[in-house]
Amino acid sequence: MKEKVKKMTKFIIREDERGLLFREGRYVKPLAPGTYRFWSFANHEIATLKTNQPFRVPERDIEPFLQDDRLRAELTVVDVPDYEYALHFEDGKFARLLTAGKHAFWNVWKRHEFVRVDARDPEIPPEVDVSVLTRIGSAYVQSCEVASHEAGLLFIGNEFKRMLRPGVYRFWRGPVPALVKTVDTRQQQLDMTGQEMMTEDKVTLRLNFVCQYRIVDPLKSLEIRSFEDQVYVLLQLILREYVGTMKLDELLRAKQEIGSYALGKLKEKAGNYGVEFLSAGVKDIILPGDVKEILNTVLIAEKKAQANLITRREETASTRSLLNTAKLLDENETLYRLKELEFMEKICDKIGSVSLSNGGNVLEQLNSLFSVRGTRG
Repeated sequence: MKEKVKKMTKFIIREDERGLLFREGRYVKPLAPGTYRFWSFANHEIATLKTNQPFRVPERDIEPFLQDDRLRAELTVVDVPDYEYALHFEDGKFARLLTAGKHAFWNVWKRHEFVRVDARDPEIPPEVDVSVLTRIGSAYVQSCEVASHEAGLLFIGNEFKRMLRPGVYRFWRGPVPALVKTVDTRQQQLDMTGQEMMTEDKVTLRLNFVCQYRIVDPLKSLEIRSFEDQVYVLLQLILREYVGTMKLDELLRAKQEIGSYALGKLKEKAGNYGVEFLSAGVKDIILPGDVKEILNTVLIAEKKAQANLITRREETASTRSLLNTAKLLDENETLYRLKELEFMEKICDKIGSVSLSNGGNVLEQLNSLFSVRGTRG
C-alpha cells in the first residue's frame, strides 16, 4: 500500500510489516516497525509490505532494492536459472514452487530453505514427497498411471528409458517431455470372421477363426505400426496357405487340424511381434449355397444306402434264423410237438373253437380239445 504524505502525516508500520521509503519516486531506505511522520512538501511515499509474503514491489524490479545492505540483511534471496525449479520451504513446510528468476523473502519471522531440481530431467527425485507434488498441481507436474494388468514404457525426449511396473508416476513438465505408454498384458483374442478362401479344387468358402495371445515384449509390440492389423494379416496368410493346398473333402475331414497348423506357424513368428500365441481354432466353415445342397444330397444318398444295407442284413438274418429253426424241428420230433403245442396255445387264446380235417392223430386231438373248450365257453 502506498500513501502520499500530506502536511505532517503520521504513518504506523506494524510488527508483521516492513516499509520502503520513496522520495520523488526514488527508493531511500527500509523502515522498521514503528510510527513515522513526514512533511507533505517533502514528497515522500511509503510502500508497506507484509513480512509473511514474498518481497515484491508492484511495477518495480527487485534488483535495486537488493543493493541496500540493510534491506538485504532481512531478505533471503534465491536466483533460479531457466532450466531449474526451486521448491520453497518455510520452517520446513512446503510453501510454493519457484520458476526462473530472482526471488526474495523476508527472513524476520521464518526460516527459508530451497530444493533445486533440474527441469531438463523430467524424473522427479525420490526425496521430493508426493504430498508436495500434489500441492504443486498439474501446471508443473504430470501424473501417469500404469494399471495392474499393464506394462508401462517410459520415453524421455522420445527416447526409451525403462519399463515401469504398475503404479502412479509423476514427472516435471519442462523443456524435455516425458511420455508413458501402456501396453495391456492380459490374454487377448483375435477374431477373423467371414474370411473368404479358395480350396485346391476351386471351392470358395468362408472361414471363422479365433486365436488367443498375450503380449510378452511390450517394447517390441510398440515398435510395430498397427500391431493388431499386422497380426491379423499374418493369420490370414497362414490360413490361405493351408486351405489353398487342400481339397474341400480333405479340409472338412481335417477341420480340427487347421487350428494346430495355424498355431504352430504363429508361434514361429511370435518373437517378431513380441507376443505369445496361446491357442487357435476354427469356429465355423461356411460353404456356398449350391455346394451345401450338393453335400446334403450326397449325405442323404449315403444314409439311404446305409439304411437299405441294414434292412437287407436284418432280412437275411431273419431268414437264416427261420432256416435254422426248421432244421431243428425236422431233426427232433419232440421239439416239433412242443412247437405245435405252443402254436395251439396261441390259437386257443384268440378263438373259441377250431375244426381240423385231413389230419391224423394230432388233428383228432385238436378237434377234441377245441370241442371241449367250446363247450366250456
